[in-house]
Amino acid sequence: MATKAYYPISEIGAGKVGFSKTRSIIEAAFYGNNVVKVNTLREAYELAKNSPGTVVTDMPIKQGETFGLPADAKVLLFNDGAVTGRYAAARRIKGEPGVDEAKLDKVVMDAIYETRWKTMYHAECFVGLDPEFMVKAHLLIPEGEENLLYNWMINFQYMSDEYVKMYKNSKPVGDGKEPDIYIFSDPQWAPHEAPDVDYSCLSDPLTLCYFDTNQNCAAILGMKYFGEHKKGTLTMAWALANRNGYASCHGGQKEYLLKDGSKFVASVYGLSGSGKSTLTHAKHGGKYEIKVLHDDAFIINTDTCASIALEPTYFDKTADYPTGCPDNEYLLSAQNCSCTMDSEGKIQLVTEDIRNGNGRAIKSKLWSPNRVDKIDAPVNAIFWIMKDPTIPPVVKLKGSALASVMGATLATKTSTAERVAAGTDLNAIRIVPYANPFRTYPLVNDYEKFKKLVEEKNVDCYIVNTGDFMGEKVKPADTLGILETIVEKKANFEQWGPFEDIEIMYSWDGQTDGFKDFKAKTDLGNADYKAQLKSAMETRVNAVKGFAEKKEGYDKLPDEALAALEKLVNAL
Repeated sequence: MATKAYYPISEIGAGKVGFSKTRSIIEAAFYGNNVVKVNTLREAYELAKNSPGTVVTDMPIKQGETFGLPADAKVLLFNDGAVTGRYAAARRIKGEPGVDEAKLDKVVMDAIYETRWKTMYHAECFVGLDPEFMVKAHLLIPEGEENLLYNWMINFQYMSDEYVKMYKNSKPVGDGKEPDIYIFSDPQWAPHEAPDVDYSCLSDPLTLCYFDTNQNCAAILGMKYFGEHKKGTLTMAWALANRNGYASCHGGQKEYLLKDGSKFVASVYGLSGSGKSTLTHAKHGGKYEIKVLHDDAFIINTDTCASIALEPTYFDKTADYPTGCPDNEYLLSAQNCSCTMDSEGKIQLVTEDIRNGNGRAIKSKLWSPNRVDKIDAPVNAIFWIMKDPTIPPVVKLKGSALASVMGATLATKTSTAERVAAGTDLNAIRIVPYANPFRTYPLVNDYEKFKKLVEEKNVDCYIVNTGDFMGEKVKPADTLGILETIVEKKANFEQWGPFEDIEIMYSWDGQTDGFKDFKAKTDLGNADYKAQLKSAMETRVNAVKGFAEKKEGYDKLPDEALAALEKLVNAL
């Protein structure tokens, strides 16, 4: 099997793989006499359906039996409290400088002790959908949180007969030394005074996401939002994949089959709201045969350049799919949405963001009829999706160091999927390396893997701007046209001004009126534009310098990365 669940007596003990202090605290809780095993999706559905506060809509689940659900299963709606997004500030990563693991271990130890008075549910699933990479994950969560349990089991791969068989025949990850993932969650937790428990180790006074990714375990405390559990699980899987030669990807990937029989595999990277899902699922008017890997989580084998999806379903913003939209027939569950009674007396979801700014739903893989779990064809191109008003709609990066460091300094804006501190400017540009705020290992690991793809595997690298460019909104038609022009090998790139390592494309298929002639806007003879672009590049230089200084240099990048950016600044 891919990860290790059972140990001979000789492999059990201090200092051995799978037996860190933190893991020993977390895993023991799964064997308590207050733990109830939830073995099937049907069981999880019934528990969630009958959980207080659940809204059982009149919207049927399409082909529910396919997913191990009752034939008459309905879409379940459950709404959290005031928090309706991820909260990165609550994350504490064991091994990072400044993280007091001794104090955090005691916080978790005490939190687990308090759950002895509760019935706890234990569920299992698979993360990774191909025999090349499959890991088993376990979740322990208290009674009252049945909807979180159910959503977790449908978001990842439940243990169907097909996948259980596949898992038994799958490749051992890490030479068979990687233990199963164990996640303890108590959304009902709140800190309270207790002997020998010091909460000063928390980065947020009321919540905690604590990861020991080297030992594949985590604790999620005081956090009700399902996205914390989804991304917490992916965090563990990405870290595990990173240790074993894969590039961990928060993005989307698709394969194009062109008329000449050739294939083109494109990977797009961006935060929620950047357009990565739109680009991943775009059908391009039926011009190509398309296979979709996923729009959120996958990994790339840096030796073969094949890619594997980590989860079967889609966790999408409901605002993109208004009530009555045909896409909604593929919903499995919904969170943080409203509902109402239609003219036939049936309960229907209100999918626009009226209740709050981040209504969400889990959609089945049936929504994408061309969905695959693995793309064997090697990836051809990487697209960093940015919302930087100084970057043209598309540029091509030359040189592996520049290509990778631009991913490490990916510029974007905050989305409504995130909970942020009061007063945060949601329109401000911020740096999110590789569009992955869930990384729990040194940044250089991602840098080297993406550099390898460009340098050794000849993967092309582009930046696409899906925001505004110097006051002109980049429309989806432009971005899709850019992608099609590149895929069809019709792109005409030329050196951009003084930059030896950046090329620009001035025309593409489907170009909208706003960009029919934008060459003047990218003219670096324009002093105002030149100054703005230089400032944006200096922000990236400062970000890389900051990586070397913050957290005792934990995220320091090689000198070549800084040099590649300074070369751009010096050219201006």
